Amino acid sequence: MRLPYPEVGATRGDRLPEGYRHVRRHERLGAGVDVFRRAVDGLRGWHLQRGAGLRVPEPTQAVAVGVRVTMSLLFLRIPCQVVWVVDSDRRYGYGYGTLPGHPEVGEEAFEVHLDAADQVWLSIRAFSRAGRWYTRLAGPLGWLVQDLATRRYVAALRRIARGPSS
Repeated sequence: MRLPYPEVGATRGDRLPEGYRHVRRHERLGAGVDVFRRAVDGLRGWHLQRGAGLRVPEPTQAVAVGVRVTMSLLFLRIPCQVVWVVDSDRRYGYGYGTLPGHPEVGEEAFEVHLDAADQVWLSIRAFSRAGRWYTRLAGPLGWLVQDLATRRYVAALRRIARGPSS
Protein backbone atom coordinates (compact mmCIF):
# COMPACT_ATOMS: atom_id res chain seq x y z
CA MET A 1 0.00 0.00 0.00
CA ARG A 2 1.38 3.37 -1.05
CA LEU A 3 1.39 6.32 1.28
CA PRO A 4 -1.08 9.00 0.12
CA TYR A 5 1.45 11.84 -0.13
CA PRO A 6 4.62 12.22 -2.23
CA GLU A 7 6.97 13.73 0.39
CA VAL A 8 7.67 10.47 2.24
CA GLY A 9 10.47 10.92 4.78
CA ALA A 10 10.37 14.73 4.79
CA THR A 11 10.10 14.89 8.61
CA ARG A 12 13.64 13.55 8.83
CA GLY A 13 14.96 17.03 8.10
CA ASP A 14 14.10 20.53 9.22
CA ARG A 15 12.52 21.66 5.94
CA LEU A 16 8.91 20.54 5.81
CA PRO A 17 7.04 20.52 2.49
CA GLU A 18 4.84 23.40 1.40
CA GLY A 19 1.08 23.01 1.12
CA TYR A 20 0.62 21.48 4.58
CA ARG A 21 0.13 22.70 8.12
CA HIS A 22 3.41 22.35 10.04
CA VAL A 23 4.10 21.43 13.65
CA ARG A 24 7.53 21.96 15.21
CA ARG A 25 8.17 21.48 18.93
CA HIS A 26 11.51 21.24 20.72
CA GLU A 27 11.20 20.51 24.44
CA ARG A 28 13.67 19.67 27.18
CA LEU A 29 12.84 16.39 28.92
CA GLY A 30 15.55 16.42 31.59
CA ALA A 31 19.22 15.56 31.93
CA GLY A 32 21.38 12.47 31.89
CA VAL A 33 21.77 9.12 30.23
CA ASP A 34 19.02 7.48 32.31
CA VAL A 35 16.48 10.08 31.19
CA PHE A 36 17.60 9.56 27.59
CA ARG A 37 17.32 5.75 27.83
CA ARG A 38 13.83 5.92 29.34
CA ALA A 39 12.74 8.35 26.62
CA VAL A 40 14.12 6.05 23.92
CA ASP A 41 12.32 3.07 25.46
CA GLY A 42 9.13 5.14 25.52
CA LEU A 43 9.43 5.86 21.82
CA ARG A 44 10.50 2.33 20.84
CA GLY A 45 7.60 0.64 22.59
CA TRP A 46 4.81 3.00 21.44
CA HIS A 47 4.45 4.21 25.06
CA LEU A 48 4.49 7.83 23.90
CA GLN A 49 1.28 7.28 21.94
CA ARG A 50 -0.36 5.28 24.73
CA GLY A 51 0.62 7.91 27.27
CA ALA A 52 -1.01 10.58 25.11
CA GLY A 53 -4.30 8.68 25.18
CA LEU A 54 -4.18 6.68 21.95
CA ARG A 55 -5.00 3.00 21.91
CA VAL A 56 -2.22 0.98 20.33
CA PRO A 57 -3.08 -2.68 19.75
CA GLU A 58 -1.14 -5.36 21.63
CA PRO A 59 1.08 -6.88 20.50
CA THR A 60 2.46 -4.23 18.21
CA GLN A 61 5.79 -4.74 16.48
CA ALA A 62 8.69 -2.66 17.69
CA VAL A 63 9.35 0.48 15.68
CA ALA A 64 11.13 -0.31 12.40
CA VAL A 65 10.89 0.99 8.85
CA GLY A 66 7.84 -0.52 7.18
CA VAL A 67 5.99 -1.41 10.39
CA ARG A 68 2.30 -0.55 10.20
CA VAL A 69 0.14 0.20 13.19
CA THR A 70 -3.49 1.25 13.46
CA MET A 71 -4.00 3.31 16.57
CA SER A 72 -7.38 4.59 17.67
CA LEU A 73 -8.95 7.37 19.67
CA LEU A 74 -12.65 7.15 20.43
CA PHE A 75 -14.23 6.29 17.05
CA LEU A 76 -11.23 7.33 14.94
CA ARG A 77 -8.95 4.84 13.23
CA ILE A 78 -5.42 6.16 12.83
CA PRO A 79 -3.43 3.91 10.45
CA CYS A 80 0.26 4.76 10.03
CA GLN A 81 3.48 3.29 8.65
CA VAL A 82 6.99 3.94 9.96
CA VAL A 83 8.98 5.55 7.14
CA TRP A 84 12.34 6.27 8.79
CA VAL A 85 14.27 5.48 11.96
CA VAL A 86 17.45 6.97 13.43
CA ASP A 87 19.16 5.00 16.19
CA SER A 88 22.55 6.07 17.55
CA ASP A 89 24.22 6.47 20.93
CA ARG A 90 22.85 9.98 21.45
CA ARG A 91 19.84 10.16 19.13
CA TYR A 92 16.78 8.02 18.57
CA GLY A 93 13.65 8.72 16.63
CA TYR A 94 11.33 7.86 13.82
CA GLY A 95 8.74 9.26 11.50
CA TYR A 96 5.51 7.69 10.45
CA GLY A 97 3.26 8.52 7.58
CA THR A 98 -0.47 8.33 7.29
CA LEU A 99 -2.13 5.48 5.44
CA PRO A 100 -5.50 5.60 3.66
CA GLY A 101 -8.27 5.93 6.24
CA HIS A 102 -6.29 8.25 8.53
CA PRO A 103 -8.09 11.53 9.36
CA GLU A 104 -5.08 13.48 8.05
CA VAL A 105 -2.62 13.14 5.17
CA GLY A 106 1.01 13.68 6.08
CA GLU A 107 3.77 12.63 8.42
CA GLU A 108 4.83 13.01 12.04
CA ALA A 109 8.23 12.48 13.65
CA PHE A 110 9.44 12.04 17.22
CA GLU A 111 13.14 12.30 18.04
CA VAL A 112 15.06 12.39 21.33
CA HIS A 113 18.60 13.71 21.51
CA LEU A 114 21.20 13.71 24.29
CA ASP A 115 23.30 16.83 23.73
CA ALA A 116 26.94 17.50 24.70
CA ALA A 117 25.80 18.99 28.05
CA ASP A 118 23.82 15.78 28.79
CA GLN A 119 20.48 17.56 28.31
CA VAL A 120 17.74 15.42 26.77
CA TRP A 121 15.56 17.02 24.12
CA LEU A 122 12.41 15.90 22.33
CA SER A 123 11.71 17.20 18.84
CA ILE A 124 8.35 16.72 17.18
CA ARG A 125 7.96 17.63 13.52
CA ALA A 126 4.86 17.12 11.42
CA PHE A 127 3.19 18.20 8.24
CA SER A 128 -0.43 17.43 7.49
CA ARG A 129 -3.63 18.43 5.80
CA ALA A 130 -7.18 17.18 6.10
CA GLY A 131 -7.58 13.67 4.76
CA ARG A 132 -11.26 12.91 5.34
CA TRP A 133 -14.51 14.80 4.83
CA TYR A 134 -14.92 15.35 8.56
CA THR A 135 -11.43 16.79 9.02
CA ARG A 136 -11.99 19.09 6.05
CA LEU A 137 -15.30 20.17 7.61
CA ALA A 138 -13.64 20.73 11.01
CA GLY A 139 -11.19 23.22 9.50
CA PRO A 140 -9.28 25.11 12.23
CA LEU A 141 -10.81 22.89 14.92
CA GLY A 142 -8.68 20.07 13.50
CA TRP A 143 -5.57 22.19 14.09
CA LEU A 144 -6.56 22.66 17.72
CA VAL A 145 -6.91 18.89 18.08
CA GLN A 146 -3.46 18.42 16.55
CA ASP A 147 -1.98 21.01 18.91
CA LEU A 148 -3.59 19.26 21.88
CA ALA A 149 -2.19 15.91 20.70
CA THR A 150 1.29 17.43 20.42
CA ARG A 151 1.09 18.81 23.97
CA ARG A 152 -0.08 15.39 25.19
CA TYR A 153 2.87 13.69 23.43
CA VAL A 154 5.31 16.05 25.16
CA ALA A 155 3.69 15.51 28.57
CA ALA A 156 3.63 11.73 28.11
CA LEU A 157 7.31 11.48 27.19
CA ARG A 158 8.25 13.78 30.07
CA ARG A 159 6.48 11.40 32.48
CA ILE A 160 8.13 8.37 30.87
CA ALA A 161 11.61 9.96 30.86
CA ARG A 162 11.30 11.03 34.49
CA GLY A 163 10.79 7.40 35.47
CA PRO A 164 8.94 5.89 38.40
CA SER A 165 8.37 8.19 41.36
CA SER A 166 10.59 7.54 44.35
